Amino acid sequence: MSCSSAGRAPSGDTGARGVVGCSVPVDLPVYCYRMDQRPLISPLELAALLRSGPGSAPLLLDVRWSLGYDAGFDDYMQGHLPGALFVDLERDLSGTASDGHGGRHPMPHPDDFELDMAESGVDNGRMVVVYDDGHGVAAARCWWVLRHFGKFDVAVLDGGLRHWTAHRLPVESGLRTIEEGDFDLGRGVGRVVDADEAALYAAEGVLIDARSPERFRGESDPVDLIRGHIPGAVNLPALSLLAADGTLLPVDQLRSRFAEVGVDGSRPVATYCGSGVASSLVALALAVCELDMSAAMYVGSWSDWITDPSRPVETGAGRAVEASLG
Repeated sequence: MSCSSAGRAPSGDTGARGVVGCSVPVDLPVYCYRMDQRPLISPLELAALLRSGPGSAPLLLDVRWSLGYDAGFDDYMQGHLPGALFVDLERDLSGTASDGHGGRHPMPHPDDFELDMAESGVDNGRMVVVYDDGHGVAAARCWWVLRHFGKFDVAVLDGGLRHWTAHRLPVESGLRTIEEGDFDLGRGVGRVVDADEAALYAAEGVLIDARSPERFRGESDPVDLIRGHIPGAVNLPALSLLAADGTLLPVDQLRSRFAEVGVDGSRPVATYCGSGVASSLVALALAVCELDMSAAMYVGSWSDWITDPSRPVETGAGRAVEASLG
């Protein structure tokens, strides 16, 4: 599919950031963005919204998760933002791989996602704020998937629970329940690309690998047996986009880091990582600094790429940004 034939862009929206004639399948937004639909919210801004009353306060979703750590719900029970509901990344934000393909965290089935989000209290007309315990990768996955399925009034709490408590804002413990929401699937933004399309982004656009430099270079990998990266990808570790306190870097610094790997808004961008979680944080950062409000994602990521032995694997540094925080 060429950029010029992808269709669906609103009048006057090129969708492809001005790239003409490229064969990368670029996702074209179907809704115009309002300037007040910011992807990030600070603890103090959120606290003010929560004080505005039950009719206008946002729904809070706690998405604490980390790879190989299955105690997110236990952590939630011990302490969470007031009124927050727990969302399980493995169960609610991921589907089931078919025939060994699709990666560790494939996209959830649309019907299952709609039901799970409604059961978590998501309404069509109510803002949602998502958070995790600090680095934002799990919260960003929830943000990206919600927007992919048409829920646009969603924001990530910058710095997560740790930044909230650093401001001495209140937490509560125990289980919260809520009436079922009226969330319906809609036409969203953020294209899900497959392996072949990811290779096209690497060749003709920009394909960002959000893993650590060691995993990208193929020096070590604690998760996947095959080491390396997709040929032509550039390395921008998700953690390199964070300050020491877990908040996203200022916009000018984010833009500088993206520029180092060739992202300046002129070419279509897709992201990937090990299994489609950390890459969500890169997509969030792209939206925050307004380089790409609807970045595509190879959700299957490296864990899907390596399931086909005919797919090429590249090792070595390529272009990379150091992963040190701040």
